[in-house]
Amino acid sequence: MISFYKRYWRTAFDIALIVLTVYLFMLIFSYLYRIATPIFLALVIYAMIEPLARVLHRRGMRKSIASAISTLLFVLIILGALAGVVVIFTSQIMNLVSRINDYQAVFQAEIINRLSELNAQFQTLPPDVIAKAKDYAGQFAGKVSQFLVHLLSGMVNSLTSFSTFMFNFVVGIVLAYFLSIEIESWKKLAQDKTPNTFKNAYYFLKENVVKGITSYIKAQLKLISLTFIVVFVSLLVLNVNNAFSVSLLSAVFDVLPLLGVSTLFIPWIIYLFIVGNTTLAIWLSAVLLVVILVRQIMEPKITGESLGVSAFTTLAFMIISLSLFGVAGVILSPVLIILIKALYNQGYLQRWIRKPEDEYTEGSPPYTGP
Repeated sequence: MISFYKRYWRTAFDIALIVLTVYLFMLIFSYLYRIATPIFLALVIYAMIEPLARVLHRRGMRKSIASAISTLLFVLIILGALAGVVVIFTSQIMNLVSRINDYQAVFQAEIINRLSELNAQFQTLPPDVIAKAKDYAGQFAGKVSQFLVHLLSGMVNSLTSFSTFMFNFVVGIVLAYFLSIEIESWKKLAQDKTPNTFKNAYYFLKENVVKGITSYIKAQLKLISLTFIVVFVSLLVLNVNNAFSVSLLSAVFDVLPLLGVSTLFIPWIIYLFIVGNTTLAIWLSAVLLVVILVRQIMEPKITGESLGVSAFTTLAFMIISLSLFGVAGVILSPVLIILIKALYNQGYLQRWIRKPEDEYTEGSPPYTGP
């Protein structure tokens, strides 16, 4: 054991130092996100309004007027579309929540009927087993319905009780407008007063991380938009109720690594088969197959090397970040994944982490066991 520690303590220390740095960085970011949410929103809004404001300013318009026009268009188009989506989604989800008890009753009755038919056909199950099976089926249906009610109601509540979010959003719009006006002075101040070490770090992040994050976000938006369109059109053709909300939920699930649309569609298809709606279940299975095939065909072309990390690693890092740092951790986790990947590709991690002695000696004979 002592020889093991002697050999690996430098490597363990270097890795622990990097992990501690990442942890402290995320801790600071989560704290800043809680106390300065409007500022982070302002940076996102600024990135949306600045291209148009810059174009108008280059054509001779004063920057203040150009920024005002760009901000106004953002409020009218983006915020108007978002408000419409929230209203439609909320109304359809509330309608779905109100009918979950009916779906539960149908599901429970169908399970009981199937058990009774099997018992009448084979007559091999004791009566107490049949009674327990019916009881378990009822309990299972009740728990599933409660889970769905809590899940969907929680989503609706998070959308409808957004007074704090609206306050932060409005403040973020105002800050983004002033930032758009003053951006040149801020750039000049940063250029003159920032130490060279921080400038080099900024250029590294801009070149290796910001571009990766931008391409990653664009790729994900294209993929979820494609999923939404395919599911929405299919559900409209099948005349499924609440097609918009189901399609939006499918797009949200499609963002999650390793989960995807199957998380929503497979339980739905199983339920339809159990309750006897076989036709719709078959069509939904076909829709799910089409969505999976389209994503498998288009994902390599759209995403390319935007992230370059396995889905398991991404999801595991997101779960840990969510548990430790909340929403801020989920927001920052793709940034850190791309940063670590860039540091590895540029050779920084290899220089920062000292290898164990005599473990990677070139030309050493292969290990043959004890």
